[in-house]
Amino acid sequence: MLNIHNLSVSFGGTYLFEEVTFRMGAGDRVGLVGKNGAGKSTMLKILAKDFAPDSGSIATEKEVRIGFLRQDIDFEQGRTVLEEAYQAFTDIKEVEKKLEEINHQLVTRTDYESEEYSQIIENLSDYTHRFELLGGYNYVGDTEKILLGLGFKREVFNNQTETFSGGWRMRIELAKLLLQANDILLLDEPTNHLDIESIIWLENFLRNYPGVVVIVSHDKMFLDNVTNRTIEISLGKAYDFNKPYSQYLELRHEIREKQLATQKNQAKKIEETEKLIEKFRAKASKASMAQSLIKKLDKVERIEVDEDDNSVMNISFPVSKVPGKVVIEAEHVTKAYGDKTILEDISLLVERGSKIAFVGQNGQGKSTFIKAIVNEFEFKGSIKLGHNVQVGYFAQNQAEYLDGEITLLQTMEDAATDTNRSKVRDMLGSFLFRGDDVEKKVKVLSGGERNRLALCKLLLQPINVLVMDEPTNHLDIKSKNVLKAALQKYEGTLLLVSHDRDFLKDMSNIVYEFKDKKIKEYLGDINYFLEQRNLENMREVEKKDVVKKETPKEAVKTSYEDQKKNKTLQNRLSKIESQIQQLEKDIQADDKALASNYDKHAEDANFFTAYTKKKTELDKLLEDWETVQEEIDQLG
Repeated sequence: MLNIHNLSVSFGGTYLFEEVTFRMGAGDRVGLVGKNGAGKSTMLKILAKDFAPDSGSIATEKEVRIGFLRQDIDFEQGRTVLEEAYQAFTDIKEVEKKLEEINHQLVTRTDYESEEYSQIIENLSDYTHRFELLGGYNYVGDTEKILLGLGFKREVFNNQTETFSGGWRMRIELAKLLLQANDILLLDEPTNHLDIESIIWLENFLRNYPGVVVIVSHDKMFLDNVTNRTIEISLGKAYDFNKPYSQYLELRHEIREKQLATQKNQAKKIEETEKLIEKFRAKASKASMAQSLIKKLDKVERIEVDEDDNSVMNISFPVSKVPGKVVIEAEHVTKAYGDKTILEDISLLVERGSKIAFVGQNGQGKSTFIKAIVNEFEFKGSIKLGHNVQVGYFAQNQAEYLDGEITLLQTMEDAATDTNRSKVRDMLGSFLFRGDDVEKKVKVLSGGERNRLALCKLLLQPINVLVMDEPTNHLDIKSKNVLKAALQKYEGTLLLVSHDRDFLKDMSNIVYEFKDKKIKEYLGDINYFLEQRNLENMREVEKKDVVKKETPKEAVKTSYEDQKKNKTLQNRLSKIESQIQQLEKDIQADDKALASNYDKHAEDANFFTAYTKKKTELDKLLEDWETVQEEIDQLG
């Protein structure tokens, strides 16, 4: 299905990878792994034909469809979640539009006996048949099933895409890819913005995917659960094994050990031969034998050992000063967004030196509580920082706050103080940004490299309380291990949000589970917490209560007419909501005008007539909204 032959790419005279060759066929689920900056995302772009290699070739079968989940997503404004997801069905939507035109003609025309009318009837039959063959009667149900699987609730299906965060937009793009009939799926960090339940759903989907799947991910568990093959890009070479990630690591280690042993034996034999050559050279009678040994030695193919890229970050988090015994005191913290309460009456005391893990499914308030601690927004209740507390905050999207147009060195120098400005080059070097790397612009860095830079920048400020929200996003597996070791040695206070059990293991002495607007304390590490919950792994912790979902057999096939009616009602509902919103704004403006200058407006009969009319219209629109919503609910 996909053949890559002698592929080479270089930047600035240095090869990212050189003469890489591999083949992929149906059923291959490949984990494309390697260090940050090794060229994984570049390889995906080449496979997607977004980027041309310096040399080599890529051959695919005819009419192979490739779907690519990119890190940078650009949506057309004005579309709802459903409308954007429906972009996956371009052929179906074209036929659906044609059917609407034909049905409109049938309703409006009265020349029932004419040839033109007969042709319209014939066209209706042809397009209806094509609509059915393309899966037109199933696409609405399929779309909803995928969106629900990726964590969307039905009540947000008709919300505009621009109202969602980058992570949720990525899910919409992922839904579109999964709905398309692609032969090859290229997924760049698909789990970065997914909660655990959605990750589990995606794992099940990909395990049953009939085509080729190529995944760039640093989530070891996800790779182990989904892939059946691993290709590692390291130091310009590709290492290809038909094993999931963990098994691949073991196998590659065994192969390297055998290579080392064989190389050692060969080196010993070569040394013995060289000694014989020197010995025979000294005797004229043995000269021909010496020449024979030299020729034999020249023909020996020297055994090479696969190189390992063992360069890792050198990171530590020094404590700036010793704070008081109590570093954070939260009392009755409540936070709501509109009508939705995220946290309710949360009280928490954090003592100096605590290592605390926040766990729970997405949307339960972990990140919200952390943002409240660093005072990112207003909330009810109080959070007090203790004496001499200096908080270092690493946000989930910390790398997005970096200016892409300036260099790495400039990024660090701008954030540095007079006391540490002279150390920025050494700091960058310890985070693997060495030599000319520091003059690169931030925008050319990979996601993992940006995270490393953001961590490096964090160390420029004095810290004795570290607050970290998903700090391992985009980091390669080796970098994760280095970060974990540094945090384990950290002598200050740590508050950590993570879904990664491997990362959390041996990291905390207190665990708080966020669930149903509340928190529950477990005095122990993550393993103690899991034992108390009697759960096998972190994924079980973060699953929602089991809710029976519709299966394809249970789902009622929506007829074309029902789809058409539903769409009309949804459009009408959206229009009514817009009118209600505008009227509420107008009435609010009138209320302010009355409050500021009542006497002036009291004498204006036209003002009060218009004001009363708006209120009457608003009541009528609210009634209309209820009626339309009931009709939609009845359609299911």
